[in-house]
Amino acid sequence: ADESLTLILFLFLQNSGSVSISDDWPGYSLDLFSYPAHYSGDLDCVIVPHGVIMDRTERLARNIMDDLGDHDIVVLCVLKGGYQFCADLVDRIKALSCNSNRTIPMRVHFIRLKSYLNDQSTEDLHIVGAEDLSFLAGKNVLIVEAIVGTGKTMKTLLKHVESFRPKMIKVAGLLVKRVPHSSACLPDYIGFEIPDRFVVGYALDYNEYFRDLNHICVISENGKTKYKI
Repeated sequence: ADESLTLILFLFLQNSGSVSISDDWPGYSLDLFSYPAHYSGDLDCVIVPHGVIMDRTERLARNIMDDLGDHDIVVLCVLKGGYQFCADLVDRIKALSCNSNRTIPMRVHFIRLKSYLNDQSTEDLHIVGAEDLSFLAGKNVLIVEAIVGTGKTMKTLLKHVESFRPKMIKVAGLLVKRVPHSSACLPDYIGFEIPDRFVVGYALDYNEYFRDLNHICVISENGKTKYKI
């Protein structure tokens, strides 16, 4: 009964249009879910189950349809961690477009950001695939990112994209971490606000591992040590 009540509070605690997971949320026991056996001992808990991710993504797709319906948009998918969220979000927007009198014609372009070494963000940000985005001039742009921490990376990316003079820029972020020294550069569409813990799964990685994990999980100290470079 206590677990059911916690789940209800987890799903409906809203903050700034997102589902907010409190700092003292213990997560779900790994024993309640299926996950690859090769990650046994490498995870602490499941913080967002795959089914909840899917439900929340559909809600974000509906919000985007409400705001951007009948606009041509260019989706900028931020690799590598954002590929699964972007694919699922675009699929749901397409499904809504097929069953609505409002549509969103979309093109998808991929860029890659790299700023992490092990579990630490670095000042050295590399943007790959975004050297020439001149085709964005006058376009409506939707940046799709898996996770936003301090906001510094997103702020840098937005400044770069803005230099190509798009008509409009919106950002969809699946996860926003509550971290110290945040730049308050928040996405327009937020899936979940989460505590400042290092999470993996659903294409989020730790040194390229854990992308094959369906749920979003907190990595254990053992996992960090095992896959450290």
